[in-house]
Amino acid sequence: MSAPAATSTSARAADPLQALPASIVGHARGAKPRHITAGRVGLYVFLGLAALFFALPLYIMIVTSLKTMDEIRLGAIFALPADPSFRAWAVAWGEACTGLDCSGISVGFLNSLKILVPSVITSIALGAVTGYALSLWRVRGADILFAILLLGAFIPYQVFIYPMVRIFSTLGIYGTLPGIVLVHIVFGLPVMTLLFRNYYSGLPAELFKAARVDGAGFWQIFFHLILPMSTPILVVAGILQITGIWNDFILGLVFAGRENLPMTVQLNNIVNSGQGERAHNINMAATILTALLPLAVYFLSGRWFVRGIAAGSVKG
Repeated sequence: MSAPAATSTSARAADPLQALPASIVGHARGAKPRHITAGRVGLYVFLGLAALFFALPLYIMIVTSLKTMDEIRLGAIFALPADPSFRAWAVAWGEACTGLDCSGISVGFLNSLKILVPSVITSIALGAVTGYALSLWRVRGADILFAILLLGAFIPYQVFIYPMVRIFSTLGIYGTLPGIVLVHIVFGLPVMTLLFRNYYSGLPAELFKAARVDGAGFWQIFFHLILPMSTPILVVAGILQITGIWNDFILGLVFAGRENLPMTVQLNNIVNSGQGERAHNINMAATILTALLPLAVYFLSGRWFVRGIAAGSVKG
């Protein structure tokens, strides 16, 4: 076979749609709209208004954080800063006061990382293994266990706060870093199990059965077969856990203790400080800094989030 023919064959192999008739390919890829309809205009208007609704507060926060207090007192909240400055951001990060402590929210950032990393890794790992066992191995009492986990996912966690405070105090882990990590793992496990169980239930059962016929065990199938196909749902679980744990306030306030207060608690202490002038530029900068990590995670993995939700959250 000549080189051009080989190149053409490899190109067709790379894109299977090239081997199909043009009419079928056009139907599969969807026809481009030839004219603008009223419904399409209405959809774009709605999406534009929705984007404006969510983007306008963020715009006000950003421009306010770049202004001086003299400029903020003028009351023109939509106006761009005359002399943009990141001084408020530096103060919010390392100099803002919460009571007698003027270390900014940087201490809370480190505490949030210490809480976030083990909580996310452990809750996702346990949820993946539990969902895998409940969906493919069908252990005895699996339906009852899944019903209990599902019930726990929909009960408000405020109901459990006081009993857990008493239990953790008895165990000696109340107000410690392992204590707040354990709290996030416990409250995250039901949702993680639900996500992974639904996702694994939609995988081809023939692959699982073939692996068992070949002699693969529980962990071999999980690590070598199931886990490599779990990228979309792992991203979904990661985004949900990172966002939920990082943005948590009440659990961190109750269980973390004074030495491990997360960033959201530090932010609340800065914004609601009753001493001196209310520095709106510093408050806005501190709020944006607190939200940067979950925003970055979502924007970097947003396409996987949509794919994983569609693949794992709507299947029984």
